[in-house]
This record gives sequence, structure tokens and C-alpha cells, in this order.
Amino acid sequence: MKTNPMITNTIHFHMEPTGHLDALVPCLQRMAREPGIESIMVLGCDQDNWPHEGATRLFRECPLPVFGGVFPQIIHERKPYSNGTLLVGLPVTAQIAVVHGLSDAHADLDRDLAQAHAAWPEALENNTVIVFLDGFSSRISALIDSLFLHFGLDVNFVGGGAGSLSFEKKPCIITPNGICRDTAVLARIPLVSRIGVTHGWEPISDTLKVTSSERNIIHTLDWQPAFEVYRRMIREHGGQDITRENFFDIAKAYPFGISKLDSEMVVRDPLMVVGDQSLMCVGEVREGCFVRLLNGTPDSLIQAATQARAIAESQCTDGTAAPALFIDCISRVLFLGEGIHRELEGAGAGMPLFGAFTLGEIANTGNDYMEFMNKSSVLCLLDMAQGGVP
Repeated sequence: MKTNPMITNTIHFHMEPTGHLDALVPCLQRMAREPGIESIMVLGCDQDNWPHEGATRLFRECPLPVFGGVFPQIIHERKPYSNGTLLVGLPVTAQIAVVHGLSDAHADLDRDLAQAHAAWPEALENNTVIVFLDGFSSRISALIDSLFLHFGLDVNFVGGGAGSLSFEKKPCIITPNGICRDTAVLARIPLVSRIGVTHGWEPISDTLKVTSSERNIIHTLDWQPAFEVYRRMIREHGGQDITRENFFDIAKAYPFGISKLDSEMVVRDPLMVVGDQSLMCVGEVREGCFVRLLNGTPDSLIQAATQARAIAESQCTDGTAAPALFIDCISRVLFLGEGIHRELEGAGAGMPLFGAFTLGEIANTGNDYMEFMNKSSVLCLLDMAQGGVP
């Protein structure tokens, strides 16, 4: 099938619809030769199951800086795709840093990020850093803390977790050296961004203390087995009996919210029961923190995504329809079903909307502490008129 590149506000988009690596090769080569393109973001679909060696060779041979990830689904022209690859040609040169070993307790993340910071000597103001990381890595919060330590609030960060809904850990992060697992890629681009973050979930329980946890696994809540407490609260609220076998189908409507002072709660998505009565989440839940059980409706989630767009637009001065990078949690797709089309229309009304459905979302706005979130919507407007773009 032949496709044609679409150019919007100097960002070039090319959707290869089959998802076959053999079909992607000439598309990437052709985009790398197009005038005005200085770097390429690649958003792929896990279901396409690229051969590792072929994909690594393709990205290593790309003559331009290349970065991205493989996700459960991607977004192009306000539509979701489970197959196909979106190439995003940027009119600016991305400075790329790669951090390996995100689950390795002995990996020195501070050292790796200090080296990345030293390699970016220019001022960070009016820049955006896009971060894609392996959503199943166990030290994501440590990475986020290190990012804040070294970069502070000088720059906007936006991105999310790549990976597979099969929960199989496999290579999913695209770097100039190939496709990797347990890795994060950071792409600094000289563009101003405006970011809106929302989720639409509301608390339905009293506050609970996480009395025992290990990274992304909650062992006890208020000194009781975590799954026992979780199952009891869901039964009391909706009358459903959640088990190990039906866990994912029911848990998609019942995330946890971590309480934060003066800000919206950070959502944590329970994935499965592990061990006797523990809960594995996407992202770390620190021992001693306080959580509440959350629930939402299709309307509250769709309204939240529309609000994310409004928050980002409120920071713009000229009202121009900027290209919008939308990072949305894959569990929202599972919860909304066909309603995801309404969410995408609400988030992208009047804008060129592209992005990915992720396993966790990353954002800060240059004012707030950076977070790794779940079940949230992050909309990032890229200002093509500022930050080094003619």
C-alpha cells in the first residue's frame, strides 16, 4: 500500500500502515532524505512484532538522530492504531541520551544522567525533552528523581512507557544504536512546549497507608494484605468479586491515587496479583505514602482529556493550532472501548494530534515536580514559532 507524507507546521508525518519492517525501511530512508527534516521520532506498535536484529540494523543505519518506542497502540490524525508505524520528522536536531539498566539495582542512574546533562551544555530554557522508557522497568521512580535532580524545572519533560500488553518484557525503546529493553531514551529538542495533564478519576475510599512495599509491588495496606484490602473495597463499591483470573478486567476501573500536596493525585495502575496477596503496579509505590481507591466514568475521563487540551492552550499567546503530542494511557483505551474516539476528538479538536497509548505517562510543566503517572492524559503543544525554529 502506498502512502504519502503529510506536512503540518513543518513537522512531517508519515504513516506506514502495515507495520511490516520491510515496508518501514524505505519509508524511514526516504524521510531521512527529505529537506528540512533534522531528526525522526518513530512510534511503533507492539502487535507488529518486528524482528529484533532487522529493527536494530535499520535504526543504526539511519543518518539522522532517531528515537522512539514500541507501544500497545499509537495515535495518528486523532485515530488509534494497533498496527502500523508513525514516522514524525522534526525540523530541529534532537540531542539524544540513552540510559540502560533501569531495573538494575547496581546501575548508577545519577552518573548516567549527569553525563547526559554535561553533554547538553547550552541553556535548557525554551527546550523540551521527550522521554520514552521501558514501562516494565522497576526503577522508573529512581530515574524520574534523577532527572529532576540534574535538570530541575528548567525544561519541560513529556513522554511515557513503552512495552506490550502481554506483559512480556522485550525490546521496546528505539535509540540510534537500535531497539532495547530496560532502557530510557531522552531526546532534547529546541522547541517551546505547553503541557496539560489530567486523569478524570475520583476517590471512592478513605485514605490508606502503604505499610509495606518494594518498588512497584504493594505488600500491605494499613498492615493488611494488599489484595485482600483491594478486593474488599471493590466488592463494597461495585459488588464485583475480583480474583486472580479476572483481575485485569476489573482492575482497569479501580486504580490507586497517591496523595500529593496542592496537586492532583498521581494515579497508579494495579496490573496483577503476585505472591500470596501482593499487588504489582505500573510504577513504584513508596512505603509510607498514602493512597485512595479511585473510580471514574467514561464521561469523566473524556472530559479530563478535553481539559488537558484547554490547560495547554491557556498557556499559548497566539491561538495557533500547534502540533499536539498526546501521551495517553493504554488502560484508558481498555476502559473506554469505542469511547476512545470521543476522547481523541476532545483532546485534539482543531489540532494535528499524534502520539501513543502508553504504559505510564511522564510530564512536568517547568513549574511542577516531574511525575511518572498511570491512567492519565498528557497533551503537549509544540510551538513551532519559538525555541530555535525559523
